[in-house]
Amino acid sequence: MPRVLLAEDDDAVREMLQTSLERDGFEVIAVANVCEALSRIAAESFDVLLSDLHMPLAGDGFTVVSAMRHTHPNAVTLVLSGYPELDEALSAIRLQADEVLVKPIEIASLREIIHEKLRNPVPHTRLPTKSVASILEHDLDATIRAWLVLVEDDEELTCVSLSFDERTGHLPNLLSDLIYRLRLPPAAKASFSFAARQHGSLRRRQGYTAAMLVEESRILQVSIFNTLQKNLSSVDFSQVLIDIMAIADEVDSQLKQAMFGFIEPEPGSAQSAA
Repeated sequence: MPRVLLAEDDDAVREMLQTSLERDGFEVIAVANVCEALSRIAAESFDVLLSDLHMPLAGDGFTVVSAMRHTHPNAVTLVLSGYPELDEALSAIRLQADEVLVKPIEIASLREIIHEKLRNPVPHTRLPTKSVASILEHDLDATIRAWLVLVEDDEELTCVSLSFDERTGHLPNLLSDLIYRLRLPPAAKASFSFAARQHGSLRRRQGYTAAMLVEESRILQVSIFNTLQKNLSSVDFSQVLIDIMAIADEVDSQLKQAMFGFIEPEPGSAQSAA
């Protein structure tokens, strides 16, 4: 009995497809979001992936397809899209989806496509992968530039006028600490970040508020995840969920250290002496 992973966030569509495919003899594992899909892909084997392109974001289907192709290279991978734009179709092909299907699709046609591709499998070699740490290390400068673009679009943050070095000088050290953390065993805890502490103290002197410091940190997480999104074709999905949790924990820990530096007077300062 072929095993199908069905990834679809619309409850009605998911239930309809699951019922129809099970009636046709498939074992269907249905999930409603990317996180569930990645967990299943990492833990189980599948013969077919049927994924919506938007769950709810445009890149969600690409993430699932890429994970399946890396982990189960011989599985049939099909993408459902209600918006068959050329760029999306080409992106799916680059991620080695076997076919992009346009919604709405007749169940009979979908069954025939799946059976045909199972009868005539196309061999795929397992794609080379990189660790999240290696990707962030390689794209360090690009991540910093992307962060700066987002920061410069924030009216609250840009009300404090800073040079490029003053604005971004802390990022290489913070990202280096993060990359080091990602290369530790999964159970490793966040350690003290001297760079983050210094950053918080510096931002206080530069005129930041605590809320601005928090917003900077949020934008850093967004920039890191955007870098990973741009490298989906090479991400090692067997570890990606663990790495994402480590990234969130490390960035939050760095923010905590920055806040300590922000609110505590430096040794030898007039406030400290008082």
